[in-house]
Amino acid sequence: MDYWAYGLGITSNVEIPAFGTCTNLGNFDINFQMGPAPSWADEASSDRGEVDYLPSLPLRTDSKLKITRLLSGKFLELSYDDGTRFLMDGGATSIWAEEGPGLSRDDVFTYLVGPIMGFALRRREKLVLHASSVIVDDMAIAICGEAGSGKSTTAAALALRGNLVLCDDICALEILHGRKYVLPGYPRISLWPDSADHLLSSDNVLPLVAKGWSKRYLPLDGQRAGFSKSPARLGAIYLLAARSGVQTAPYIERLSQRDAALALVRNTYMNYLLTKEQRAAEFHAIASLVTEVDCYCISPHADPARLGDLASLVEAHATDSISGLKSSSAHLVR
Repeated sequence: MDYWAYGLGITSNVEIPAFGTCTNLGNFDINFQMGPAPSWADEASSDRGEVDYLPSLPLRTDSKLKITRLLSGKFLELSYDDGTRFLMDGGATSIWAEEGPGLSRDDVFTYLVGPIMGFALRRREKLVLHASSVIVDDMAIAICGEAGSGKSTTAAALALRGNLVLCDDICALEILHGRKYVLPGYPRISLWPDSADHLLSSDNVLPLVAKGWSKRYLPLDGQRAGFSKSPARLGAIYLLAARSGVQTAPYIERLSQRDAALALVRNTYMNYLLTKEQRAAEFHAIASLVTEVDCYCISPHADPARLGDLASLVEAHATDSISGLKSSSAHLVR
């Protein structure tokens, strides 16, 4: 079964429901397998004589994910505290997974479509924002922020207003036609139960991402919300600030290029894995990004009942910003 996500062709020996419909790929970038370990995974597991951890010691103590380099980096092991583990080659072109005790394939897929794919993108040295992205007025906007800031909730609110979604939580960028484009991820948005309750009525219960997990997902199947399978040019970046109780919230302020760059450095995906040299390269990429794309700070209201106001504000603001960008581009073409 073949899939296309984040600009990567993925072939799998099992169905991966979150990735949507299968496609027929002539070539693929990642070979994913579950079941009996292939020979290369056996090799990685059998000899753990040369082991160290990513990032450099000490390992992050706040993470449920442990990343281990095997055989001088020829292989990598990504293991979770529930026993689920992934093995991959150093270039993240072959990935094998097994579920933890008492868990199911759905548990594995929850990790696969999120952190594991994010890690594979980082191994390919792509610039990946910790952001969700939707299309407004034919261009992408990225909604960026730390875990729990409301990226997915804001993206879902915009999706329910008819804006197509490109990705959730992992926003991979690529240069196409000399411009920054957002690559489509997969057709779901994951939401915490309270966010789902605020967005939808109680008789519209969303499915669980996996049995035993509290998170649910909004299908981007075209019924209530839609998904874009095509990349879209990035028109604006919105960074979510802390929720505020002031009467004027939600409101949006433009960021200087300097402030935007500093904020984005803190909000790239899995940035704790970067070496000193990779951090320097990423900062250069971000400096280039903020000269091309305007960045704004959103201060949401603390009252979840104002979520509709936030979505309306972002949609209107993005439409105005993108219209100005399109006019500028058209002028340059002339």
